[in-house]
Amino acid sequence: MRPIIEFCLSNLASGTQKAMEELERDPNLDIIEYGCLGNCGSCAVTPFALVNGEYISGETNEELIENIYSYLEENPMF
Repeated sequence: MRPIIEFCLSNLASGTQKAMEELERDPNLDIIEYGCLGNCGSCAVTPFALVNGEYISGETNEELIENIYSYLEENPMF
């Protein structure tokens, strides 16, 4: 079972598209995009994704990616 990374379509349009594309290159991750993840207040302000259902954000796409991998290291699925 691979970690699931979920992106909001509105947040992708605001700039996280590049982060998603980079994460899609990792064969150990499942990337899913949804129309809305219900975090509208955060969505308008900062790059974010849900990682196995947990809200992870960053000031930049690079920081978001770092935070996602850090979260996965600290919270292994097995």
